[in-house]
Amino acid sequence: MKRIAIFASGQGTNAENIARFFQDSELGAVELIVTNNKKAGVIEKAHKLGIRCMVVEPGQLGSEAFLKTLKTHRIALIALAGFLKKVPAALLDLYPDAVINVHPSLLPEYGGPGMYGMHVHRAVVENEEEETGITIHYVEDDYDEGEVIFQESVEVDYEDSPEDVQYKVQQLEYKHYPEVIEYLLRDL
Repeated sequence: MKRIAIFASGQGTNAENIARFFQDSELGAVELIVTNNKKAGVIEKAHKLGIRCMVVEPGQLGSEAFLKTLKTHRIALIALAGFLKKVPAALLDLYPDAVINVHPSLLPEYGGPGMYGMHVHRAVVENEEEETGITIHYVEDDYDEGEVIFQESVEVDYEDSPEDVQYKVQQLEYKHYPEVIEYLLRDL
């Protein structure tokens, strides 16, 4: 059984979806949820799911103690799900090709620092894009620069609000992110 850690900063809907996807899996399970926000909704979701949750300061993510915690839990893959802090090099070095993220656009469009969540969806609507989507990619030192693993697009209608676009994109995330994680676990 391969163990997954999910890093999240917000409500945790993606984290909950991934955890539920793997509840009856023989391949993998969500072992740990990590957040940098002591008021994040993901904390309550983790407790309801019976998954250990840690609140860490961003500066602790590369610390020897935190990396030891990941090793102790035998984490094989780290999935970022709305995690709004940069992943330090020490953690990336410990998990080469095993830290992934889902981004709410078709990278390289609408990526980089400050481009997350509704910021992306507003920009898509303001620029009258005809499509958007998700990109699941490996995490590297620079924001949204890692190798693309998977992309899926969705149409943007001319009357769509940023909230409409957010809903469409979230549906893609909920469907595809757990499937891609499952696929990657087979090779770890």
